[in-house]
Amino acid sequence: MPNTPVNIIYTGVAGTGKTYQLLQIAKQYTDYLPTLDKAQLLAQLLHELSWREVICLILLDFKHQQQELVKVPEILAHEFFIAKAAHNERDKNLSNTAWSVLQMHSSIASQTVDYKKRASQAYFDKDNSGAWFLLPECLPLLAELSMQLLEYQQAQTNINAMQKSRFSMVSFHQAYGYEEFVEGIRPVLGGNTQGQISYGIQDGAFLQLCQRAANDPNQRYAMLIDELNRANVSRVFGELLSLIEPDKRSGQAHAMQVNLAYSGRSFSVPANVDIYATMNTQDHSLAPLDIAMRRRFRFIDCPPRPELLPTITVLSDDNSSNENAPINEIDLAQLLMGLNQRIIESLGAEAQLGHAFFCTVKDIVQLQTVLIEQVLPQLVQVTGGQVSLLQYLFCDEQQPFTAQFIHDSQALLLQSNLRNEPNNPTHKQQNFGAQQPFFEPRMSHSNYSINPDLIAKTGAFAQVAVYQRLYG
Repeated sequence: MPNTPVNIIYTGVAGTGKTYQLLQIAKQYTDYLPTLDKAQLLAQLLHELSWREVICLILLDFKHQQQELVKVPEILAHEFFIAKAAHNERDKNLSNTAWSVLQMHSSIASQTVDYKKRASQAYFDKDNSGAWFLLPECLPLLAELSMQLLEYQQAQTNINAMQKSRFSMVSFHQAYGYEEFVEGIRPVLGGNTQGQISYGIQDGAFLQLCQRAANDPNQRYAMLIDELNRANVSRVFGELLSLIEPDKRSGQAHAMQVNLAYSGRSFSVPANVDIYATMNTQDHSLAPLDIAMRRRFRFIDCPPRPELLPTITVLSDDNSSNENAPINEIDLAQLLMGLNQRIIESLGAEAQLGHAFFCTVKDIVQLQTVLIEQVLPQLVQVTGGQVSLLQYLFCDEQQPFTAQFIHDSQALLLQSNLRNEPNNPTHKQQNFGAQQPFFEPRMSHSNYSINPDLIAKTGAFAQVAVYQRLYG
């Protein structure tokens, strides 16, 4: 765990384990708590909460169950209310307690609650039927309670493996913005009529995490961002761009704070929040990070790691019953290194394949499937479907037609025409039908096709030699 704030971006091509790295970091920011039974979980959740907070928690729980309106008998019967009363050794006048709290913290503009000694902050109101609900404008104030409720619900699903996470993980995309990450005006269900939609300022993922970290200064928290450069990063961070610098955090030498765009609240990033992100360097359709963003992060390159890949063994059908038969092997590490060497020579280092493409391969059938469904589409994209380049990458140039991974569709069409009998119209019609599958690649400005034997996993592609030739 770091002792000072860190901002790190893991960069690399697809399939090099960047997201896996984030998942490993998440484990460092996860507390594995002692096992508790349900009574202990309730006590841990409620023992420091006031009656007002307990009733807020109950209404949040009903809200999560899509029930916006709750009557007092339902509140009294809720396990949180019962557990709080037991903890306080109360068994009398509980209904009065609930009514008093609800009315004291009701809206001053309420048309249904007549109560003089109201608290300064309103949380509740009720409709004409006597059912209570949370005021939409108070929901941002209940973010910490919502998180505690979520952790309690997660703990209940598996009491014997209780965990408390100190991280938040998001995946950026083209539509992801400041409103989801920092704060924004978003719709909220609630109001005097069930199902009514109102709008309020709500905290985004980063602000929620920062609030948790500020309330727990002795622990470190982490913001984990996958695919950082898929969003407009400067827009997502907004005025927080300066605040995330390690020396600008609250309590640091050059601490800064700003007023947030929507709420106008004064805010600074806690020093116990770390930021980790991944960035795919291969996708040139994405805008590069600007200099201001880059200088606030350390960059760690994640290259392909072929040494992590196994060697698979293949025993042919002819000698599978012979214990002394030679074992044919395909070294996936050498196969990946050979492919990447030719990719670097022809397309550059940013077009390489990551080792994750082959991590799940255990036999030749899985290797064939990975090549057809993952590797070939990736290489077709980076080469623009150029036949000669694809054939170079798969060492097809000097190979017989039956052993080529990639076929030249134009050459195949010419070969088919040469076999035509010119004076036989029926033959021509059949030949045209045979050629038709190759018109689609040509219409997309590509003249390649995948060897049908590779797709069928037969012929030369049932033998190890065709894969071994990819090594060098």
